[in-house]
Amino acid sequence: MSMFSHPFMIYALLGGTGIAAACGAVGFFLVLRAQVFTGDALSHVAFTGALAALAFGVDLRIGLFAATIAVALLLGALGRRGRADDVVIGNVFAWILGLGVFFLTMYTTDRSGSGNGSATINVLFGSILGLSSSQAQTALWIGVGVVAVLLVIARPLLFATLDEAVAAARGVPVRVLGFLFLALVGAATAEATQAVGALLLLGLVAAPAGTALVLTDRPFRGLGLAIALAVGEMWAGLTLAYFVPRMPPSFSITAVATVVYAAAMIHRSLSRRRAVVPTATAAPTVTTAATATTAATAAATVASV
Repeated sequence: MSMFSHPFMIYALLGGTGIAAACGAVGFFLVLRAQVFTGDALSHVAFTGALAALAFGVDLRIGLFAATIAVALLLGALGRRGRADDVVIGNVFAWILGLGVFFLTMYTTDRSGSGNGSATINVLFGSILGLSSSQAQTALWIGVGVVAVLLVIARPLLFATLDEAVAAARGVPVRVLGFLFLALVGAATAEATQAVGALLLLGLVAAPAGTALVLTDRPFRGLGLAIALAVGEMWAGLTLAYFVPRMPPSFSITAVATVVYAAAMIHRSLSRRRAVVPTATAAPTVTTAATATTAATAAATVASV
């Protein structure tokens, strides 16, 4: 049977497309702005938010989105011009992990009998093959919304990313853009937790964007390439998980993303080596030509004298 004949695969591919597109888009700017550590911190915030929701008996998605977006905005408020430094992120990171342990204890001691015992595992490692039709459609539309908003602010955000001081002097709202971007990262992180889990989420965010930046130095082409790579790697990972049932989809998705990034790095290294060898070979010829020109000039000078 074709994998497209299974509803759970259709829902996984549908929701995974929106999730991957959002992760590729925000991941590109995270890598470009050197804020990958922020994405890593928010992935653990997603775990804490989900556990808080489970501990208080509310919908898990409410905890995911409320926690990630709120902490993302907090990081922006504590940082300079909406961009937190590593010290701030590290402190918030440690505090959030402590809260996660607290909520995990509450959930396991108070609600483990009536709640879903596998919920914490799904938050950590993802459960994309368990998406329902409504969850898949919600994931798709959230992903489309994140990408659409990011495309609207892409040009001023790129300006603020490459030269923050000049952008601020030219009237670009650098701080507001920083807050809005972090809110988008929080939303993408919350939604992506369902696909690959909190522990492996960084691979889906950073790997496609890193690959795009290796393959091109043109920003908008890189942004489109990061989105396309993330979606392609999501589909390839889900296909691999379908044909190898023992392989968890969260692992296969991040494994494909990592392999593609490694291949891009190897390709760039080999291309640089091929570019260096002809240059080294041609150097003596240039030197010889320069020597001949100098000799001819000297000969002409002597003849004129």
